[in-house]
Amino acid sequence: MIRPNIAILGATGAVGQEFIKLIEERNFPFNQLKLLASSRSAGAEITVKGQSYRVEEATSNSFTDIDIALFAGGKITKTLAPEAVKQGAIVIDNSSAFRMDKNVPLVIPEINAEDIHWHKGLIANPNCSTIIMLMALKPIYNLSRINRIIVSTYQAVSGAGKQAIDELIHECQAYLMGEQYKPQILPSASLPKHYPIAFNLIPQIDAFVEEGYTKEEMKMVNETHKILHDFQIGITATTIRVPVLRSHAESIYIETDNMLSMQQVKEALQNFPGVAVMDNTEEMIYPMPIDTSNKDEIMVGRIRPDLYYKNGINLWVSGDQIRKGAALNALQIAEYILAHNMLKNKRSI
Repeated sequence: MIRPNIAILGATGAVGQEFIKLIEERNFPFNQLKLLASSRSAGAEITVKGQSYRVEEATSNSFTDIDIALFAGGKITKTLAPEAVKQGAIVIDNSSAFRMDKNVPLVIPEINAEDIHWHKGLIANPNCSTIIMLMALKPIYNLSRINRIIVSTYQAVSGAGKQAIDELIHECQAYLMGEQYKPQILPSASLPKHYPIAFNLIPQIDAFVEEGYTKEEMKMVNETHKILHDFQIGITATTIRVPVLRSHAESIYIETDNMLSMQQVKEALQNFPGVAVMDNTEEMIYPMPIDTSNKDEIMVGRIRPDLYYKNGINLWVSGDQIRKGAALNALQIAEYILAHNMLKNKRSI
């Protein structure tokens, strides 16, 4: 068995902590483990598989002898990822820094694992909303090409980090106590204006760009085209922040080239790895964030035909954006690399 030297950049954050949790759960093999974070978090002690590790400050020299570097995201990625690659590591990056780089594979292993083979040291993890959507759509795409997607997302505050989680909790407490709370984080800490999220919805995630769409919405458009290698799909996305702590949901309408029965669609979804069908309206069974939090599977329900367009299909989807939408997807890429003997250094037991 191959046992690589692993580094986790952003080990103290939500995605970094999920990496550690999944390494333990999935018994991911490693020879040495290095935990990296900003200078503010350096020195912290984290236990992995019963052994205590001290978090080190991430620098350009942190990746000597590292085989696989799992990057949890953040602005530092753009600086450190190329340095890690130069030092021989394969970087699996959860940030948006390299996703649309034509020389960097953008991968969901259940969908386009073959793209991993042409990496040049750097592999990008898609946006969490893109992963959740495409896990539900690829089984249908395998039956018939999809030519139109209209998606509205309902995204948990954890997608904006721990500060956003804290803000929701504190706002709820203040609201119920009849106290004032000044929002400071959402829709984004980097934006000049902030709105309350408690008992509210915010129809903006990230900054606005061309034609009134946000960066988050355009990520779903551009990343879908790249992952499916199909740049002709018409895609419209509306991304919404909702007062949910963890796990995103999406309402998706698609139009296929061929007419499909709902039975065909359900069977394709049930047979696709990483997808679970929760669709029994008689029993009021459908996926909700409370069901999908801390779960590996993307869950799909409310599967129904459009009333007016014969090739139209409606879906309701939910998935844990920290897990499959980030850490699990990246770790699956690492597992694929090991399974296909793609490491430069062949460390074994």
